[in-house]
Order: sequence, then structure tokens, then C-alpha cells
Amino acid sequence: MNIRHNEVLREKLASEYALGTLKGGARRRFESWLQEDAALRRAVAEWQDRLCPLAELAPAIQPPVHVWRAIELRLDRQPVPATPPVQSGWQHSLRFWRYLGMASTAIAAMLMVALLAREPWFNPAGPTSIALLTDDQARTVMVVTGDARRHQLMVKVLAPQSIASDRSLELWALPKEGAPRSLGLVAANGEVSLKLPENMSPQSIPALAISLEPKGGSPDPNGPSGPVLMKGAWVQI
Repeated sequence: MNIRHNEVLREKLASEYALGTLKGGARRRFESWLQEDAALRRAVAEWQDRLCPLAELAPAIQPPVHVWRAIELRLDRQPVPATPPVQSGWQHSLRFWRYLGMASTAIAAMLMVALLAREPWFNPAGPTSIALLTDDQARTVMVVTGDARRHQLMVKVLAPQSIASDRSLELWALPKEGAPRSLGLVAANGEVSLKLPENMSPQSIPALAISLEPKGGSPDPNGPSGPVLMKGAWVQI
């Protein structure tokens, strides 16, 4: 199959490969194409970048015992004993653990999508954008999702913030060119809905930020007047 000039198929295969739903011979064939196609490798990397932020939203889950047994059967191996022996064997095979890790990653990705679908603030319909806003210690504090169809931004606070009564938190769009653009005030806890400007997309606005401002927002029309508390990349998914 020649996929070099079929952009729709290339994107579809790249997304399925990154998500882990491309299996069997199709996956092996795709991996052989990756070795010879730098643009295809770049497409996979871009999809991985889009999907990775979603992992921050999914709570930790212990896979059921039957999931591990199914993985072992698919790898054509015996079940792992409760207390692995110290001696060498397949338990210490690097190849085995690599395959196990790949299978676990695929399962985790599918669980992540299923969990997100249950969240009322997460709307998978239409073009959807997302940003994870982290503080200076790389902790995810807020999640911003955008619905281009509804022209809506949803800001959800994962880690409640404590701010003075005479202060406000303000959300900013950081364009590739020009001054920061205020998107509105956000709550220190819970969630808030804001209007998504029609011309706002990850292509023109690669990042978002939250600043601490006087009550009511920044008095400076050209950007934040107070410190930037958190920021994150704005990506399309």
C-alpha cells in the first residue's frame, strides 16, 4: 500500500498507532513504514503530544487480574507467579517486559479515553482543545478545555487556590505574535465557563497562562500586571 500521498489515511494510522488501537499485522506494517518515512514519524510524535496531556486527567487505576492474565495469554507466556524466583528465566527477559509494557500502555490509553468520556465538562464532539496549566513545581493546577462548536472554554480547578479577597485570577491567551490576550477571570476553586473567541486556536495561540491580578482583573490592557502563577501548552486533540 502506498500511503505517501494519502494524508487522511496517514493521519488516521498515526493517531491509531499513538493511541495503541492499531494491532497485529497492521501495526507491524505501519512500524516498517515509520523506519523509512520521517514525516510519518513526525505525525506520530504530534499525536503522542496531543494525547499525553489527557493522561493527567485520568485517576490512577489498578487493572483487574483478568487484564494481566489476558496480556500473558496474548504473549503466549505462563502466568507470573506471586513470588517470582530469583533464577534467570522469562521473568527476567527484557523482551518480555517490553511487550508487557506496550500492552499495558495501550490498555491505559483506552481506559483514559473511556474515563474522560464520563466527565460532564469534557466534550469529545467537534474540534476540542486542551491545556494543562502547571505551577512552578510542575503540578497540574487547572485544566482548560475548548469547544470550538459551542465557542466555549471550560476551566476546571484540580488543586484549589487560596487568594486574598482583593485579588483575582485571570486567564490569558499567549499568541505567537503580539501581546497576551485576556480571556476572563477564573475561580480559585470549582469550574467556570468562558467564551472561546472565534479566532482562537492552538495554531495561533500555542499557550495559556493564569496571573494573579487586582480585584476585577489586570489594569494593563497589554497583559498581566501581576505574577504569572501557572501556564501550559494549548493543543488540539
